[in-house]
Amino acid sequence: MPLKLYNFLSRKVEEFRPFSRRPRGPLAQRVGLYTCGPTVYDYAHIGHARTYIFADVLQRVLEFNGYPVKRVMNITDVGHLTSDSDTGEDKMEKGAVREKKSVWEIAKFYTDDFLVMIDKLNIKRPEVICRATDHIDEMIRLIKKLEEKGFTYKIADGIYFDTSKFANYGQLTGQTFNQLQRGLRAGARVEMVRGKRHPTDFALWKFTPKGVRRQMEWDSPWGRGFPGWHIECSAMSMKYLGDSFDIHTGGIDHVPIHHTNEIAQSEAATGQKFVNFWMEGEHLLVEGQKMAKSLRNFYRTSDLAKKDFDPLAFRYLVFTAHYRSQLNFTWESLGAAQNALGNLRDEVSTWDAPKIGCAGYENDFREAVNNDLDMPKVLAVMWEMVKSDYPTSARHQSILVMDKVLGLGLDQIKKVELPEGAKELIDQREKLRKVGKFDEADKLRKELLALGTEVEDTPDGPKWKIKKHHVL
Repeated sequence: MPLKLYNFLSRKVEEFRPFSRRPRGPLAQRVGLYTCGPTVYDYAHIGHARTYIFADVLQRVLEFNGYPVKRVMNITDVGHLTSDSDTGEDKMEKGAVREKKSVWEIAKFYTDDFLVMIDKLNIKRPEVICRATDHIDEMIRLIKKLEEKGFTYKIADGIYFDTSKFANYGQLTGQTFNQLQRGLRAGARVEMVRGKRHPTDFALWKFTPKGVRRQMEWDSPWGRGFPGWHIECSAMSMKYLGDSFDIHTGGIDHVPIHHTNEIAQSEAATGQKFVNFWMEGEHLLVEGQKMAKSLRNFYRTSDLAKKDFDPLAFRYLVFTAHYRSQLNFTWESLGAAQNALGNLRDEVSTWDAPKIGCAGYENDFREAVNNDLDMPKVLAVMWEMVKSDYPTSARHQSILVMDKVLGLGLDQIKKVELPEGAKELIDQREKLRKVGKFDEADKLRKELLALGTEVEDTPDGPKWKIKKHHVL
C-alpha cells in the first residue's frame, strides 16, 4: 500500500518517494518536512489550528509508513510589510503600538500562546522551531547569492527579485509569467512601487524609510533595513533541510504569492529543485463565512474551552473533512464531534487489555491514510471496527495502532471498572427483560444510574458505561 499524496506542483496525486532512495526504517535518511509557521503579532485562531493539525497528521502518516521525519517550522517574529508596496503595514510594529509593548515582547507573548495551542491539540512539536530574527545573517547571505547571479535589482525602497529572469516563475499556480502579470494588474493585488519592474517582483530586503523609527532593523550590504517576507522561509528551510527537501506544507492562500516566491528565490540561488512535494491545506469557514474579528466569528482554542469543549474535539472535527476541502465550523458540528469522541473514549475504557489486533481493519486504515490522508474514510473504518464483534482485546490493540495517526490520546484512557454490585444488577435486569418484566427491569436501570452506570440494550446484549468519565 504505497503512500500517495496530492502534489500541488504537478496538480495530481503521486506516490511519495523521498529524495533519498535508501529503504524505509531506522537506516533511512529522514524525510525533510517544512511547515510555514505563524506570524506572531496576534493570537492564532482555529483556522490556523486546522492547518497545523493537517501538517501533524502528515508527519504521523509518514512515520506510520516507516519514514523517519525531520520537521522544521518557522516563527515569523520579524516585522515585514504586508505587501511589496510603500504603503504596506508592518503587523509586528502595529501590534506593539496597539498593546504598548516592544516588538520583542509581542513576539514572545504570541509565540508562547501559539505553542500552548498546538500542545493542547496534541500536535507534535517540530524538531526545529526557528525564529526569523535568529536567522538574519542567513537571509543576507541568500540575497547576496541571488545578487551575484543577477536576479536582483535595487530601487529606492529596497532590493527586489526580478521574476522575469526565473524561467519557471509561477509553476506552482499553474499559470505562466505573463498570465500572472495580467492577473495582478487586473485585480490590483499588488500595488506598484516606483521603480518596480513587474507586478510579481518582490522585496528581498527593505530599507528603513527615512524619518521612521523601527524596533526591528539590521545593517546589510545594501543599507539598514529588514528582510522581505518570503526570504525567511527559504533561508531557514535550506539551512536545516538542505537545498532540496521532500515536503513543504502551508495554507492554500500561500500558493499564488508566498510559496511561488519561495520556489523562485530558492531555485534561482541553488540551481536545484527546491521541494519535491507541495501540500496545501484548505480554509476553515465559520458558519459559512470567512473568519474575521469584524464578524465576531474569530475563535481561538481557548474560546472553545470556555464553552466546555475539549480541544481534541476540534481535532476530531477536523478529521471529518479532507484537508483539501473547505471545512465549515459550527458550534453544532463541534458538539457532535465532542459527543463522538466521548463515545469513543467510553468504548475504549471498557475493553480488555490489548492483544493481537484486527488485521483487516488495520489494512483498511492504512489504505485510507495512504490515499492522500483520507481522514473521513479513516473515521469510517475506525468506527466500523469499534462496532464490530471482534474481541475487545483485538479492537483495543488496533485502536492504539490507529491512534498513532489520529493523535486523540486514546492510549491515555484507563480501563473503567463497574461499581460494586453493578454487574449483578445488570445480569438481573437482563434476565427480567428476557421474560418480559420490563417495569422491574426499568427500576434496576434507575438503580444502576444511581451508581453512575448507564446501560444500553443492543442486539449483542447490554453495554454499559460510566457517566462522564471520559472528560479528561
